[in-house]
Amino acid sequence: MQEVVSQPGLRANADTLTPETARAIAKDAYIYGFPLVDHYRIQHAFFADVGGSQYKGPWNTLINTPRVFTPEDTAIQTPNSDTPYSHIGLDLRSEPQVITVPPIEEGRYFCIQLIDAYTHNFDYIGTRTTGNGGGKYLIAGPSWQGEVPAGVTKVIRSETDFVFAFFRTQLFNPADIENVKRIQASYRVEPLSAFVGAEPVSMAKIDAVAPLSAEEQKTSIKFFNVLNFVLKFCSTHPSETDLRMRFAQVGFNGNESFDVAALPADIQDALAQGMADAWEAFADLKRTKIDTGQLTSGDVFGTREYLKNDYLSRMVGAVLGIYGNSKEEAIYPVLSVDFDGEPLSGSNNYTLRFAPGQMPPARAFWSLTMYKLPESLLVANPLNRYLLNSPMMDQFVKDQDGGLTLYIQANSPGHDKEPNWLPAPPGPFITYMRLYSPKSEALDGRWKPPTLIKVS
Repeated sequence: MQEVVSQPGLRANADTLTPETARAIAKDAYIYGFPLVDHYRIQHAFFADVGGSQYKGPWNTLINTPRVFTPEDTAIQTPNSDTPYSHIGLDLRSEPQVITVPPIEEGRYFCIQLIDAYTHNFDYIGTRTTGNGGGKYLIAGPSWQGEVPAGVTKVIRSETDFVFAFFRTQLFNPADIENVKRIQASYRVEPLSAFVGAEPVSMAKIDAVAPLSAEEQKTSIKFFNVLNFVLKFCSTHPSETDLRMRFAQVGFNGNESFDVAALPADIQDALAQGMADAWEAFADLKRTKIDTGQLTSGDVFGTREYLKNDYLSRMVGAVLGIYGNSKEEAIYPVLSVDFDGEPLSGSNNYTLRFAPGQMPPARAFWSLTMYKLPESLLVANPLNRYLLNSPMMDQFVKDQDGGLTLYIQANSPGHDKEPNWLPAPPGPFITYMRLYSPKSEALDGRWKPPTLIKVS
């Protein structure tokens, strides 16, 4: 992550900053900063908190998880349980890293999602973008000016020096796991110096701050302390110069030290009110646009250029499913209410029916995953089944007309219907569809997902 050049004269002035101004700035800063702070919480858990329950390994070390996610995995909201993951946190401050991808058989989907510290999906390596033939990809930070060595397939530049590379490798069925393990073992990531046989470049140690918990960052004004720390490693984009100067009126924009505890009590109260205002804006957008289908996952994940600095939509994406793919890679229709507009609950039984010829249009595959609320985590159940997906099509019991009815409920719908059963928790829940490599009719709205029907 590249440090921002300090801009003199931008400290907070307690004599002129009013609570009203602080509240308005806090609202905007929270909406802007929530994805960055939540991303830092996850990255810290994965790559810095040695001994923590979610620790994966050190920075610049590829970690393969040769299994799908389960309810025991709690660091990421709405985790994908279709594709075994590989992760690596890339620290590009001293030199680029080179990702080597082996040839992968045609018909097996994979992708490497490259996410910067702002949570923008700035590029992809994978079936859709680079094909299954393999290659070597040099991932460089914003300040790298070196020569591209022979053998590199493509140079990919990041806006920030810290990058999260998120690998997904399709698993066809449980018996296929050994094939996935073989592919994962063939992925390789190494520093550019190692790739060319040169001496490694030393890297300065970072005195990281402790992240807030997922719950604390929703209400604690210490959120702004963490945001200030994160912004130190996010160089100011030209489109955000005025915004960062506005944040500096309260005392933070990543240039200097900042502690909310040093602010006057009325300003601290204003910051808390601004955070509450941000959550009201989130709730309003969810109610009016997400729950009604006017705003989809395809609108809240992508590059900076695609999102056009729509920070509220970026926050929605982080809250509902951080690290979601850009719409060209995957879309995530959210089924959060039933046909009557009522929130979903395991106290009811539901059906979800795909009429003949109306199965989800995906070039790779589709799935439907269950998450309990408010945690947005996978649901433990007797079948250890967390999703239904298209690779299971041969196991499903079809309707007489060739359609497909799925049963969404807490208790078994009966032995004969269990192949089509997605177990729900006893309380509130939400379901996410995933369409990988969606077809044009899924992207332009010609195909729409069906609605859950309450049957009891």
